[in-house]
Amino acid sequence: MLSILLVLIYLSFISLGLPDSLLGASWPLMHQDLKVPVSYAGILSMAIAGGTILSSFFSGSIIRKFGTGLVLVVSVGMTALGLVGFALSESFPMLLIWTIPYGLGAGSVDTALNNFVALHYKAKHMNWLHSFWGVGATLGPYIMGYVLLQGFTWNQGYLTISLLQATLFGILLFTLPIWKKAQQQSAEEAQVHHTLKVSKLLQMKGSKMALLGFFAYCALEATTGLWGATYLVKEKGIVPETAASWIAFFYLGITLGRFMSGFASAKFSNQQLIRMGQGMVLVGILVFLFPLPSIFLLVGFFLIGIGCAPIYPSMLHETPVNFGREVSQSIMGIQMAAAYVGTTFMPPLFGLVADQGSLGFYPYFLVLFCIFLILMTEGLHRKLQEKKY
Repeated sequence: MLSILLVLIYLSFISLGLPDSLLGASWPLMHQDLKVPVSYAGILSMAIAGGTILSSFFSGSIIRKFGTGLVLVVSVGMTALGLVGFALSESFPMLLIWTIPYGLGAGSVDTALNNFVALHYKAKHMNWLHSFWGVGATLGPYIMGYVLLQGFTWNQGYLTISLLQATLFGILLFTLPIWKKAQQQSAEEAQVHHTLKVSKLLQMKGSKMALLGFFAYCALEATTGLWGATYLVKEKGIVPETAASWIAFFYLGITLGRFMSGFASAKFSNQQLIRMGQGMVLVGILVFLFPLPSIFLLVGFFLIGIGCAPIYPSMLHETPVNFGREVSQSIMGIQMAAAYVGTTFMPPLFGLVADQGSLGFYPYFLVLFCIFLILMTEGLHRKLQEKKY
């Protein structure tokens, strides 16, 4: 049963990844067609992630009431609907309306599946799970770039992705009985989970640093993905079609890195993988700060992706260990909410920085959040070590 569910979870994370990278890849053309400032990408990003924060914050009660399987199917269907809406949109207000199903579709399913894997599978599966997210996130801008190179518009790119999302929705709907059966078999396990108020969760030792760590990581990843293509076009003179394809190497780095991290987790601890990833991210960002040939920008994005790869899944897999299995579902929910706060507010903040100053601040912005991430993860590690003694 767990093997079948693992396949379904992998497919679900492909569907989560597909839309995540599309906006950043298509925005250099979208904002021109819609006749809006380049910084408006931050507004759309905020609207999408705002819905995700809302759904993840209430994920515990939603999952308990409706079950993981039904939440999964409905969530994938909502993102498919949102993508169709984007494809049909001809104005910025229309896009804002379609961010509602687009954003709400991700939060609860993300929380549920991450907690399920953290509880029932080894660290390698958490890395491979997020590697499949990377498959979707890599395919997104690659498909968009290919569609644009064929002479079609970004609308057709979104429509193509929506068809793939609808296919995954059909597969998950067909296999819904498997989830229902698994839910019945694990009913007794659900009784050991405790639901705590947010105020109580925040009082747990290290919880605030954990939340800030998730915030910092997602701020780093989301800003890299959303503004990378625009940075290439506006600051480095790369044509939009090439920029859309090059940013895919960031997500390719995440995908391959998480696949390799799955094997590395047998030799290294989660904390060691997090540290190695942070070091690689810093190396990748440094590439942008030197006057190297343009092709090295692609290498920089790939290295940042490789570095990001083990950080997020390793932090997630540590949740039951750090705070206890009995409250892992509750703490996972607010961790995901904190993660999406980073996704929601930091890319728009950089948009304001870019409007008031220059897109040239892009690598410095990324360095700032990488350092903050290091401080939070190391601080959490020290607090939990103190707790043991």
